[in-house]
Amino acid sequence: MSTTASPDPTAPWYKQLNGYHWFVFFVASAAWCFDCLDQQLFILARDNAVKALSPGMDSLAQGKLSGWAMSIFIAGWATGGLIFGAVGDRIGRAKTLAITVLIYSLFTGLSSFAANIEQFMIYRALTGLGVGGVFGLAVALVADALPDAARPKALGMLQALSAVGNVTAGLCAMSLAGVDPMVSWKYLFWIGSIPAFLCIFIMLRLKEPEKWLAAKATSKIDSTKAMGSYLSLFGDARWRKSALFGMLLCVSAVVGLWGIGFFSNKLVSAAIADSLAGQNLSAAAVSEAKQWWSAANLIVLNIGAFVGMIAFSKAAHRFGRKPVFIVAFLAAMAATIFFYQKFETRSDIWMSFVLGVCQLSLFAGFAIYLPELFPTRLRSTGVSFCYNVGRFIAASGPVTLGVLQANLGAKAIAVLPATATAAMKATAELNAFRTAGCYMSSVFLLGLVALMFLPETKGRPMPED
Repeated sequence: MSTTASPDPTAPWYKQLNGYHWFVFFVASAAWCFDCLDQQLFILARDNAVKALSPGMDSLAQGKLSGWAMSIFIAGWATGGLIFGAVGDRIGRAKTLAITVLIYSLFTGLSSFAANIEQFMIYRALTGLGVGGVFGLAVALVADALPDAARPKALGMLQALSAVGNVTAGLCAMSLAGVDPMVSWKYLFWIGSIPAFLCIFIMLRLKEPEKWLAAKATSKIDSTKAMGSYLSLFGDARWRKSALFGMLLCVSAVVGLWGIGFFSNKLVSAAIADSLAGQNLSAAAVSEAKQWWSAANLIVLNIGAFVGMIAFSKAAHRFGRKPVFIVAFLAAMAATIFFYQKFETRSDIWMSFVLGVCQLSLFAGFAIYLPELFPTRLRSTGVSFCYNVGRFIAASGPVTLGVLQANLGAKAIAVLPATATAAMKATAELNAFRTAGCYMSSVFLLGLVALMFLPETKGRPMPED
């Protein structure tokens, strides 16, 4: 069970790992993969769950509730990141990872039993707590346990494998396309409760990394080396600068993805509806087709994400972290604007692949780069702070997009003639949504600003103090 092997640093990263290294990598990757599965299942089930739990409300009111459900989930995610990141540095990554997986699995399952919209919102907030803790813990665990030469590419692969969870969510939704959407959302949440079984393996076999054990021992004899301390994180200028600008780096991509990218499905849904019009299909057939194509779009998006993350990992290893981040942020902005302006029909689904490549490649960068900014005693705390605190801002993304769309839509409808049909108004509202998404894509420029104040870490050992 030793993690002290001395592999050949010139060998491919996967040949530098012994049996226990592979076990750590598998557990951390599985925890994050299932975490992402839960995220995507929520995205796919959210609208139908809100409709089922708020009968009698009009579609506009239900749309607002759907946006609030997303925002509450993201806010819970941010809170969980803050809490469990610090807990992981204090009591250990392995123990805390087991706790977070159990939390998000349990409350995902309970979401299916919500009796009303209020209960549903509470369960989503609590699910968010567990979801928020996993990334920082999984990344810190792999960063501390694996050989240094293998670490960057292993972390890039860990993040790329998150796309497997996302694609699995899409396949689950496709398999339930023929089920009543007012019921199928419950089945999706039941699937999301399965990762609870992973906790058994985490708690039985996973050991704390030797680097963490050494840092823990040092903290007991040196009070200035506190584990998981936000006072220590922000009390030292080195870590404070990394935390604040690392957080802004993540805010840019998180808002871009959760506030814009994952709402692109609205354009896909509209294109699907247009393609089905005039085919004399029953309401049930139309509903089934919409669910199937929405899931297919998610799969295409995440196949692109996998490709983008692998490409980012390879490029960062060769050219450095910051140059690749610059290209990726610009590409994400351009791809988002292109998608929102040009996606018109089902045949444009290839654009989702491009959007996935460009938007989600950034997240491989976070897995590689963020652990290189903080010492072992603050690694989980710092990574979780950067990756998750920005979600408090990102939580406003869905609401902001909705408000911006509503205002632009109202102006567009106001200039229509009094004889405008419902179809003309719907087109005006959809065009307003396109414009709102393009405006919000400017958030990716914030990442470029943050990079100006952060160091290049390629080839440098991770910091220790």
